[in-house]
Amino acid sequence: MTSTTRVEAFSDGVLAIAITLLVLDLRVPLRDGLHTSLAHALARQWPSYAAYVTSFLIIGIIWVNHHAVFGYLGAADRMLLFLNLVLLMFVAAIPFTTSLFAEYLTAGRDAHTAAVVYSGVMLAMAVAFSCLYAWAASHPRLLREGVDPAAARASVVRFSAGTVVYLATIGVALISAPLCLAVHFVIALYYSFQQVRLR
Repeated sequence: MTSTTRVEAFSDGVLAIAITLLVLDLRVPLRDGLHTSLAHALARQWPSYAAYVTSFLIIGIIWVNHHAVFGYLGAADRMLLFLNLVLLMFVAAIPFTTSLFAEYLTAGRDAHTAAVVYSGVMLAMAVAFSCLYAWAASHPRLLREGVDPAAARASVVRFSAGTVVYLATIGVALISAPLCLAVHFVIALYYSFQQVRLR
């Protein structure tokens, strides 16, 4: 058993780097003489902006909810540390999948492949976060004083509800890549609301 302080500090660092890397995919359009205006060149890059906003929101919400979950924890055991590492592994992959999605969002059949990869990483992240929360909720010794263990266990299903929708986004990805990105945005909005209150 160990304090959660170092876990939170390390996690904050990884999340901060991941959310910062997203902006590297936003590029200044190359000058094209008199053939294309800057406004038109910027407009053509809408997939990059859409992917950036969506992934920034997702990582931001992950940070908010990670902070909320650890606010209920008084200690961390070895399994929780490893589950947190798995979560961070998938979060660290989000900038790559965002770049891939932005590049191929309007690329026909390849757009579906990029959307599936993006959705797959998001699904893996959601499963990892759900496992982390479920482990913490099912081990009262990890909870802070004043946190209701029964309420924590009961809230696991609600906390993990988005995982089913993340799974569904893989099917959506095979139908429409832009729609898939929009669904991910909506999922992030769902998780922007506080999902659990345990005190």
